Amino acid sequence: MNKPASEADLRQQCTVVLPGHHQPTPAQTFAAMAAWCEENGIAHDVYGEGELIASLERKVAALLGMEAATFCITGTMTQATALRLACADRGSRLVAMHPTAHILKHERGNHQLLDHFHALQAGSPHRPFTVDDLRAIPDHLGAVSLELPAREIGGQSPSWEELQAIKAHCRAQDTHLHMDGARLWEAAAAYGHDGDRTLADVAAGFDTVYVSLYKGIGGLGGALLAGSAAFVARAQEWYRRQGGSVIHRTPYVVAAAMQLDARLAAMPACFRRTQWLYEALRAYPLLRVNPARPHANMFHLHLPVDRERAIELRNEIAREHRVWLHNAVHHAQVEGTSYIEWYVGDQLLNLPDGQVHAALSAWHTALEATQ
Repeated sequence: MNKPASEADLRQQCTVVLPGHHQPTPAQTFAAMAAWCEENGIAHDVYGEGELIASLERKVAALLGMEAATFCITGTMTQATALRLACADRGSRLVAMHPTAHILKHERGNHQLLDHFHALQAGSPHRPFTVDDLRAIPDHLGAVSLELPAREIGGQSPSWEELQAIKAHCRAQDTHLHMDGARLWEAAAAYGHDGDRTLADVAAGFDTVYVSLYKGIGGLGGALLAGSAAFVARAQEWYRRQGGSVIHRTPYVVAAAMQLDARLAAMPACFRRTQWLYEALRAYPLLRVNPARPHANMFHLHLPVDRERAIELRNEIAREHRVWLHNAVHHAQVEGTSYIEWYVGDQLLNLPDGQVHAALSAWHTALEATQ
């Protein structure tokens, strides 16, 4: 008896994949890295010392309009450390953040169990927090952590005006403003898609910014923390104390550096494709988007079936049409419904409009049959 295909097997068998970027094999990735290293005469860093890593740190710091930046092996270590130091500077261990912040939802209580800081939830779990939400907190805050965009609510970001108000409030209160910019590259493309706002414009007013080297850039892992030179130097020492000082960061840095420019250059096109997709989805009313307009090249699609049925339909379409619609499915708040996250990357960017509509039509037809 044949063993049922796993999710990974089904996706691999598909000739059309909608979400995210094309994923090269490890062999392809390592071959591209080796060729890039050979072409550019790359030498290993040693415990973070070396021109390769230093040049990437300088480049990202300049893009963000910051004095300095430093590599860290994980975003989890990057952010917890930055907020710990911020709280020490401000004399308060309280950090305000969104109820769906990565620190609260995915980091297993590290900020509490490792005694970094105390978190206060700001605002509604269904929309970005506002300056009024911050004003409603009566305590003296050491820091505010703002995720741009907020992944767990469909990639939403505050409006440009609201963002400036939050910056001004934190400055007036002498509160450290930290950006969880794991997907800043995506948010900046939406804020500045008409060309009049840069990454540095978005980051201006933040004391520190964390960015990922793999989420939007496609590297193997790693993160950067940007801020003042003095703050970054202190963070480096704390990364060593926490076991983050690996001898060679070269693989992570190469994997990001060799494609950083191309990935950043493609972000505006990915956002425009997302805008097109929003218009296309009007023809498929059972696929409901959140937010109502795109804030980045990612969003949620709410489905009129429960999680288990949504997975079954995805797998049926994968087997019958060789089309991979989406990855993980999540339980939604309303019983009998679910939602998925769509990240618009080079898969959808390079797919002809007709093939996108064919996939959406097959999906919608399958959903109609369940109603």
